[in-house]
Amino acid sequence: MCGICGFTGELPDNDGIVHGMMERIAHRGPDSEGAFSDGGVTLGFRRLSIIGLDDGAQPIFNEDRTKLICLNGEIYNYRELKAELEQKGHVFSTHSDVETVLHLYEEAGTGLLNRLRGMFAFVIYDIEKRLLFCARDYFGIKPFYYGFFGGNLLFGSEIKSFLAHPLFEKELNERALEHYLTFQYSVLDETFFKHVFKLAPGHYFLYEPDKAGDGAFSVNRYWKPEFSARGLYCGSERGMTLNETITAIDEAVVSSIRYHKISDVEVGAFLSSGVDSSYVAACFNGGKTGGETNGDKPGGDKTFTVGFDYDNYNEIEYAKSLSAKIGIENFSKMITREEYWDILPTIQYHMDEPLADASAVALYFVSQTASGHVKVALSGEGADEFFGGYNIYKEPLDLMPVTILPRFIRRFLGFLAGRLPFKIRGKNFFIRASKPVEERFIGNANIFSKAEREEVLKNPLGEPAAREITAPFYAEAKDCDDITKMQYIDLNLWLVGDILLKADKMSMAHSLEVRVPFLDKEVFGTASRLPTDFRVNKTGTKYAFRAAARRHLPEEVANKKKLGFPVPIRIWLREDKYYNIVKEAFCSSAADKYFRREKLIALIERHRAGREDNSRKIWVIYMFLVWYGVFFEDVPVLSARTPGTGA
Repeated sequence: MCGICGFTGELPDNDGIVHGMMERIAHRGPDSEGAFSDGGVTLGFRRLSIIGLDDGAQPIFNEDRTKLICLNGEIYNYRELKAELEQKGHVFSTHSDVETVLHLYEEAGTGLLNRLRGMFAFVIYDIEKRLLFCARDYFGIKPFYYGFFGGNLLFGSEIKSFLAHPLFEKELNERALEHYLTFQYSVLDETFFKHVFKLAPGHYFLYEPDKAGDGAFSVNRYWKPEFSARGLYCGSERGMTLNETITAIDEAVVSSIRYHKISDVEVGAFLSSGVDSSYVAACFNGGKTGGETNGDKPGGDKTFTVGFDYDNYNEIEYAKSLSAKIGIENFSKMITREEYWDILPTIQYHMDEPLADASAVALYFVSQTASGHVKVALSGEGADEFFGGYNIYKEPLDLMPVTILPRFIRRFLGFLAGRLPFKIRGKNFFIRASKPVEERFIGNANIFSKAEREEVLKNPLGEPAAREITAPFYAEAKDCDDITKMQYIDLNLWLVGDILLKADKMSMAHSLEVRVPFLDKEVFGTASRLPTDFRVNKTGTKYAFRAAARRHLPEEVANKKKLGFPVPIRIWLREDKYYNIVKEAFCSSAADKYFRREKLIALIERHRAGREDNSRKIWVIYMFLVWYGVFFEDVPVLSARTPGTGA
């Protein structure tokens, strides 16, 4: 796991600039650094050594030094690819998985992308052609940002590296703020920084610096997670029995975990009380599988857990109990309220863009705990989107008594329900049932409606409703059932913008590589063929997946309701200390610049009085203000570097 940064164009001090950019992302790679510049293209790299410890420094060149690569991530099938390439005459100078990608480029060009199994964001510079080839992995596990400033291309693993470039102009993108209030994360291609874009998952771009401004920049899609529009996935026919399906899931998961343990350093695992991380931990029987170097070092059996100092928000005892049963040592940390609130500016700094997911702090501290013991940890992200794990996915089944009625009747019932007093039981049920899934579901977070955000913003831009963002993805899944459509929305938006963003940024803040074995092409290949009722049915969510997990876990664990990392924000915001902290932020000059103060104060007062649960709306705005303070008002942040990370 590493950090990439770079730019095009010849400036008075290219070397000094790139080293300044590298320093901004030193937390991503404390072990070494490397740089390259030929005047037209300048690359910088920070390395966290995982595979090829002694000879994997980047940039890595091909045999005749006409091409080079910088890659952030891991390629899990590199051994198979390397053997194939060596048979074709390629000569390897390192034991690194990264070099495999460069030689594969020599064979297949951009076609190499579909051969890779892993997580990655990389830059290949073809020196002879003066061509930059930059790509991001299938599901968006690793981040990649880019933008043009002063006619030059800037790119990197984190936006904060751009701050060290003299041509970078830091300007808030208010369009991103408007949509963030609805989604709780940055959902547009253009980030919160104007003219800085995310390279989307499954995409690559080509750029010829010498031809800038002449159509030389192109973004292309090379892969997307297609669910079968007919047949098994949408439930119109069935291929395998339930037992055969369970076996296929288990074989895919266990195989993926085995690949994700390939390393020349010790590997651990995160562990909460949910089935996803428990499944990984139960199949994780030793951190070391033996890489190509230092393969004689013993492995470690370690899991890592955090909890909060509230009884209903603490998973530590569960984690210790499960770890003991499967013979793995557990390390845990109890997060105090003071620690949680003190670290928020640091969280938002490392995130690059505001994120209002309260569980990001838990990921920060569990990564900090793990980084004192290991360099790599496995985590359970992706299973919910692949196998149907979120509780909201049951909604189409719950609404069926109404949704089977003719549309005009559903609409009429929804209209009547909308005229009822606010607290009448069942009102929301009929309103939601009156709408098609395309109108009622935008993902796991839906905080402010368009009308509500325009009411709270001082100068709303009139950005379209959330349905405009989700519409293209619904169009791609138009032939599927409602549950599948919901999964597809989350897979393309929520997973990338929230789940994977916080997993990467919170772990790399501590120089820790997090690997996600469920987010694997082979695992997805199995998940994409499941009939709907093997995913979600009246019995529960992740139906077949939980059955597969029961082969390794106690019944009560495999069937446990999803909690994620529960955080008592709702409770804290009613306590004087934290109410006053947020209220002070709501009265700040930054808040006055973008929001209507009286609306913000009304939100928090009604919440404190117990009349409404406005905790998520309050948190979305407060996290933006914290982020804005860090990047635009120079609010100091705490150092994330801890003993044992090498930083």
